[in-house]
Amino acid sequence: MKELLKSLPLRAKEKHTENKKFFTKLKKRPPRNLDYIMQELHQAEFKKTNCLDCANCCKTTGPLFTTADIVRISKSLKQKPKKFIDTYLRIDEDNDYVLKQVPCAFLGVDNYCSIYDVRPKACQEFPHTDRKKFQQITNLTLKNVAICPAAYNIVEEMKKKITI
Repeated sequence: MKELLKSLPLRAKEKHTENKKFFTKLKKRPPRNLDYIMQELHQAEFKKTNCLDCANCCKTTGPLFTTADIVRISKSLKQKPKKFIDTYLRIDEDNDYVLKQVPCAFLGVDNYCSIYDVRPKACQEFPHTDRKKFQQITNLTLKNVAICPAAYNIVEEMKKKITI
């Protein structure tokens, strides 16, 4: 896994122009069954991919924290939302709450998340490859293929399956 994660950013960079062109066409003329195709590709990939072997998303990036996330997580940690914010979060350039630092403070050495049951919505949905109206988040997907081996594989399979 270490070697795969080491090579992933370069592999994603090599495919970036090709992927960007593909996604530009996809946005203009998304297939009617795109959501179904993406669900299928996502499920097939995650039958053979175990996130606990990787956790690169938790090690290299941080999710956005919504107000609902903050309330839910702070309650679970038995602390006030302000204390949670002061301890773990900062406001980024888009005025969103994000982690102060990565790797995520809630990630254990075994790649388990200590707040998994109450984790942020962005973490629950990552890498977002099974989202409805997938064509609307292609810019996010372009970033995620450099972070998540599963997202990379899904996009490669997607290009084989969808002709535009």
